Amino acid sequence: MSTDQDIIHYITQRYPMVMLSSLNYANQSEVQTCLEIKDENIFVENGRLMAPGIVENIAQSVAARAGYLAKLQNSEVPLGFIGAIQNLEILDLPKVGGKIETTVIFEHEIFNASIVSGTVRLNEKIIAHCKMKIFVNS
Repeated sequence: MSTDQDIIHYITQRYPMVMLSSLNYANQSEVQTCLEIKDENIFVENGRLMAPGIVENIAQSVAARAGYLAKLQNSEVPLGFIGAIQNLEILDLPKVGGKIETTVIFEHEIFNASIVSGTVRLNEKIIAHCKMKIFVNS
């Protein structure tokens, strides 16, 4: 669906804060993204992507879905904010050279607020998951 050079068309973040390499799938209830862990990533320490980078990856996955849907309607990409994070569990920190795949399920959407469940996998093994409340200015 998307490649590294055009992911920024769907999100408001810019390098070095981009925590997505590709948008693989998006619809009204789900989004799937990937991030290739590179040494120059600002959240990499000692060869591993740290927890803030994983959290930002989940949030940007939500943003990429909103941006993708906006582009389908010829609208501007909306700005989003994390409102809350619940039940965050980081089971592993991926190493440089790894590729994480993130799936976000939209559980509830009311006006500009979304309650989502995010899961991050490395080699099909779950390494992180949480619930988030995200606000998107439409």
